[in-house]
Amino acid sequence: MKQMLRVLPDAEAELQSAAIWYEGKRRGLGIELIAVVDRAFESILENPEACPVWRPNRPYRKLLLERFPYVVFFSIDAATVEIVAVAHAKRRPGYWLDRLR
Repeated sequence: MKQMLRVLPDAEAELQSAAIWYEGKRRGLGIELIAVVDRAFESILENPEACPVWRPNRPYRKLLLERFPYVVFFSIDAATVEIVAVAHAKRRPGYWLDRLR
């Protein structure tokens, strides 16, 4: 059975904010970011365990985006892949953990 993808609202907001920022830099670039993220989500759903564990003591995995300095962090269980952050790679590592509590 294929797992269901769930994107947390904060992760969706991060992606939307980044896309708007990139679109302001160059027309069409924000759309390209969204396309890259969509492909990353598909890749994660196809084989989530192929992505490395973020930290040994945390239940999250990560996937680095192509072309853009962002990392998709997610958790998995038997039925769901949950996207918890679409984080800029230069931000404070793990900042998004605070909003999961």
